[in-house]
Amino acid sequence: MSDKALAASIDIMRDTLAMARALVRGGRQVDLAGLEEEAAAICAALASSPPAHALPLRPAMLALVAELDALTVTMPEP
Repeated sequence: MSDKALAASIDIMRDTLAMARALVRGGRQVDLAGLEEEAAAICAALASSPPAHALPLRPAMLALVAELDALTVTMPEP
């Protein structure tokens, strides 16, 4: 995966999580199936990237993790 494609994947996942959080806040149920596979692909791509290529993506990854944490807090208990 190219650096630009990886950055785009991170941004798309962050936006997806933000949308899911908005839906949950609105009382809707969300299906997060498939996100685990995409997260694994992002992590694998980062792990195989040279540090000089992966390091600039750190802020985007931190924002992704923050969005995931916010969704987790918003989700109702099962």
